[in-house]
Amino acid sequence: MPDLVHMRAALSLAARGLGNVWPNPSVGCVIVRDGQVVGRGWTAPGGRPHAETEALKRAGFLARGATAYVTLEPCCHWGRTPPCTDALIAAGVSRVVVALRDPDPRVDGEGLSRLRNAGVVVEEGLLADEAASLNAGFIKRQATGLPLVTLKLASTMDGKIATASGESQWITGPAARRMAHALRGRHDAVLVGSGTVMADDPALDCRLAGFAGVPTVRVVADARARTPATARLFTADDPVWIATAPGADTAALAARGAEILTVETAEGPGLDAAALLRALGKRGITRVLAEGGGMLAASLLRAGLVDRIAWFHAPRVIGADGLPAIAALGLPGLAAAPMFHRVARVPVGDDWLTEAVLTED
Repeated sequence: MPDLVHMRAALSLAARGLGNVWPNPSVGCVIVRDGQVVGRGWTAPGGRPHAETEALKRAGFLARGATAYVTLEPCCHWGRTPPCTDALIAAGVSRVVVALRDPDPRVDGEGLSRLRNAGVVVEEGLLADEAASLNAGFIKRQATGLPLVTLKLASTMDGKIATASGESQWITGPAARRMAHALRGRHDAVLVGSGTVMADDPALDCRLAGFAGVPTVRVVADARARTPATARLFTADDPVWIATAPGADTAALAARGAEILTVETAEGPGLDAAALLRALGKRGITRVLAEGGGMLAASLLRAGLVDRIAWFHAPRVIGADGLPAIAALGLPGLAAAPMFHRVARVPVGDDWLTEAVLTED
């Protein structure tokens, strides 16, 4: 099954770009001639160059007569770079195997048609589900204007993130915190509420070797612009976006270099969660890691905006007087509770990580 082997390799290459290529999708490409890999490429930080052109550059003249395995339909429109379909045709590739069509209306099947019209054999659908999962953020933004949201939680076994006095550092161990940094590195933006900034003063950057591409955007949902201008957020080089309600006094935050996003408010206190995510989607964000706190988590869950959960559990118990990881949802009954299904549960040092995805209706 050489096709499967090479497409899996292309998907592995595509995964390297997660968190670094927005607003573009993260694509991988493997070029094979006579059973030998002659070129490999993946989307570069910032979205350019594309995977196909990188793989073709490495393959050189060996691309003629070869098969290209691509995780997403090659683009066929001019942007900051020429169409990848033209590059594949000019290089003399004889066969292209594509995992998934590109939902971008500028492409969406036209890239495949252009290749076929040029005499290239095109096959599509190989490992399509895996490709769709990898680029779920890009696909969701194309379909709805909203980014994919992963809710990251770190709590005790009984779901508490702090003691009654507010003490929270550190509930989980070093291995879990390193993995949390890796999650940041694979998302375009990290989202927290202003309460988390005021209580913990986090930097919210990714401090792991190997994640040195496009900086992660730090977003604070802060309806009243309470974020201190002295917050650690402003000591790192990564961008800071402050989402506030209309009329909030943001002069001090703007002076520190923050980009201000004015977002409509919800019926109760705080910002409208869907409006906030739409604002992020308009700016090209495809993948958001929502890190806290409990009020933000509850607002996203109430609005049905959480697509995935990454929950770290530490082997300790705080009790009912502790601060819950998720604030009150106000559910009318059990049937209204958001439902997720577990896709993985792995030990991380002394802690456990449970990953789950939203159950489709």
